[in-house]
Amino acid sequence: MTHHIAVEFPPELFQNNIHTNIQTERLDSYLAQKLEDISRSQIQKLIQQGCVQINEWVCTEKKTVVKVGDRLILEIPEIQPLDLEPQAMALDILYEDEYLLVINKPVGLVVHPAPGHSDRTLVNALLAHCTNLSGINGIQRPGIVHRLDKDTSGAIVVAKTDLAHQGLQAQIQAKTARREYLGIVNGAPKTLSGTINAAIGRHKTDRKKMAVIENGRSAITHWEVQERLGNYTLVKFDLETGRTHQIRVHAAYIGHAIAGDPIYGRIISQLKGQALHAWRLSFIHPISGVPIVAIAPLNLAFNKFLTQLRKFS
Repeated sequence: MTHHIAVEFPPELFQNNIHTNIQTERLDSYLAQKLEDISRSQIQKLIQQGCVQINEWVCTEKKTVVKVGDRLILEIPEIQPLDLEPQAMALDILYEDEYLLVINKPVGLVVHPAPGHSDRTLVNALLAHCTNLSGINGIQRPGIVHRLDKDTSGAIVVAKTDLAHQGLQAQIQAKTARREYLGIVNGAPKTLSGTINAAIGRHKTDRKKMAVIENGRSAITHWEVQERLGNYTLVKFDLETGRTHQIRVHAAYIGHAIAGDPIYGRIISQLKGQALHAWRLSFIHPISGVPIVAIAPLNLAFNKFLTQLRKFS
């Protein structure tokens, strides 16, 4: 399917522009305004994939400025059939209806196929459980609205329809969906609560790691001490943004890495990964408008480690 769009900027788009005589707009912003049935993130992916032309030239940069008189052509590729194999697995379902489901993901389960993890992922399990899933996130990530690291357990919401997916994604972007985590950190923070506002990007020398860097993407994490545990502390984290490894990077950045974190901290034999759990997920149901609150019980290893720390603190 191909959309051909002749750009005609209405004057009212620019009435708040400081340079009112320069009638311009960012490419992704303009297309998002014109195509209300396609999300901005989808449009950005289409631009990156070379599906947009400006004046018959392919454009792959979402920040490109378009102006009055430019002609845009947007080509939306045909939907590709899923080539992933459904694989039945036991799922700890916290909530489910015809539009979405919330799962308590176990430690060790990869969310979607990637190099080195071609199957036995949450997506494979979802394909066996559901007859259809939202296709917004592409053929490798059907239904996935947000993600959790392999060794982070807890609540993750999955969309069954595109409408539900768009509604959930909008809430995450607007910061009205709340994602609260419980984590055990090394050491004892000096204060009982705080906010970490530090941009995150790819590590300059180790491309497998993320880091706090000057020109990274905005990342904000709120935290609050729940319990002092001797040389460790149980902390609740509240995400305002959702960057890769955000809590793990921010916790290490303030000198209190997540216990057992093999990348940003140190391994602990009692744990299979980091002691980080997506404990509580709250949002408004994108179809019914009913508030949904899903609380995921702690995984066995996390709970056992916490119990041991309480005995000796």
